[in-house]
Amino acid sequence: MLVAAMLGLFAWGRIRYDLVAALLLSAAVLLGVVPADKAFLGFANPVIIIIAAVLVLGRAIAVSGVVEAMMRPVLSRLRWVSVQIGLLTGCVTLLSAFMKNVGTLGIFMPIAIQTAERNKRSPSEYLMPLSFGSLMGGTITLVGTSPNLLISTVREEILGRPFQLFDFVPVGLPLSIVALGFLSIGWKLLPNRRNPETSPEKRFQIEHYLTEAVIPEGSAAVNETVSQVEALGDGDVSIVAIVREGGRRYRPRAHWTLFASDVLVLRADPVALEGFIERAGLQLQDKEKVGELESSEGLLGTAEAVVGADSMLVGRTPAQLDLRNRFDVQVLAIGRGGTEITTRLSQTFFRVGDVILLQGPQGAFLELLTRLGCLPLAERNLAIGRRRPKPFALPILLVAMGLVAFHILPVATAFFVAAVLIAVLRLLPAREIYAAIDWQVIIMLGCLLPVGEALKDTGATALIGNILTVATEHVSPTTAIALILTASMLVTPFLHHAAAVLVMGPVAASVAQNLGYAPDPFLMAVALGASCDFLTPIGHQNNLLIMGPGGYRFGDYWRLGLPLSVLVVYLGTRLIEFYWPVH
Repeated sequence: MLVAAMLGLFAWGRIRYDLVAALLLSAAVLLGVVPADKAFLGFANPVIIIIAAVLVLGRAIAVSGVVEAMMRPVLSRLRWVSVQIGLLTGCVTLLSAFMKNVGTLGIFMPIAIQTAERNKRSPSEYLMPLSFGSLMGGTITLVGTSPNLLISTVREEILGRPFQLFDFVPVGLPLSIVALGFLSIGWKLLPNRRNPETSPEKRFQIEHYLTEAVIPEGSAAVNETVSQVEALGDGDVSIVAIVREGGRRYRPRAHWTLFASDVLVLRADPVALEGFIERAGLQLQDKEKVGELESSEGLLGTAEAVVGADSMLVGRTPAQLDLRNRFDVQVLAIGRGGTEITTRLSQTFFRVGDVILLQGPQGAFLELLTRLGCLPLAERNLAIGRRRPKPFALPILLVAMGLVAFHILPVATAFFVAAVLIAVLRLLPAREIYAAIDWQVIIMLGCLLPVGEALKDTGATALIGNILTVATEHVSPTTAIALILTASMLVTPFLHHAAAVLVMGPVAASVAQNLGYAPDPFLMAVALGASCDFLTPIGHQNNLLIMGPGGYRFGDYWRLGLPLSVLVVYLGTRLIEFYWPVH
């Protein structure tokens, strides 16, 4: 019953997954499924420490700029799109083996977009291969992705020993190499929805951005019709709504007359918007506050960014957040990848993957976006006024991996010490260290781990395993592994990938035990399947983050994702069975 409730709430998607996990743990304790004295043992699990430490290390490497410095000279010399995409995806894949994959994607997204603009190509051709490559790279090592860490915990509970750091390499590395080859040419399956002739100033063409402007007294727009005012934007600006009469919102027709004090809800490219505002004599909302901001902070700048999965903006509106008073910044526009926004700008709830245009003091955006939990899409203004930290983070990560590889320190200890060194050497400010940690994931895992253990103890996972055993007892071991891998891959879009592992891991082990097989290949299949959601934008936050910048629609993902999923199931099953025999 608890499992069904959790699956239903995760699939519903209206409640944050960390809150779902907290509700589940609370219910399990109250019902006696989880003993009260064991309710919080999940937070003592080494997995929590490893994930937090990897996030801190990843953020320090990203801020150091060492990756971008190495990539740009190479990319500037390449002219073939397939080679560019292959190189970018290969770097993301490799780095994702040792960093949180959302962090590596955040590093390479601006580079990919700028590479696309420089070669007059669409960002949609670059970003999806990058996202899929980041997911594949996570399958290579223990610390590459949460599913690998969690399946290691499941193995320790079953066999008394966890997977080691490089136990995933025999399956993940060759599979990632083959996937890289496919993505280097498979990008041709993706739609090209952006004009390849876009100018550098329009590199982030955001025809679906929403912003608001007021018609002041004396404006050229007063007593003009909607169509006449839109003509001032040369086709790049549309008036999607008018707010008047004390806040009432109207969807205008072309012949409607505009009056002073009308608030126009505009959809426009920010570059086109600037000239349109001037020609029409309009004022952006909160013009007085912008003036105060500029006079107090100096030169203003703008930055485009994507709202991350752990952003404090998610589920809240600009009005609720009061960004001007709290962070000295204001939201000029919000874009949602082709989805029409019907609410006013100040009352629009932010979602993961939204593209936002911010205005604030130059030199403050890098720290600001970190605090807000957003990924930058442009480098304009982002490094101004902030000195790059010394590039020690990457060597620290390599040393930590060496200590683990030679069995000098356990994984959790080595990565914890590495994260402490990041703080001691001041490679990241203390505030940014805490901001780098995905606390929603930490809370969710801490709550779900004891519940998963309790479900195993109460026989719930064995019951589900018995049902699946009936479906697999008359097939070959190869087919049984493939079925478990496919089932894990299919449930991941409806659950968080970590929750999918905690549900499917014990079930897969139960199936293996019932069939008389070793559990390791089935556990590997669960980890691989939960790491590889290529069919939807909702199964993994990386797929969601590229949706707005890439201009993708929900149905675009299967174009590239379906053949890649088939490749992963076929080749992944063969590799698992070869390196992890069932007997």
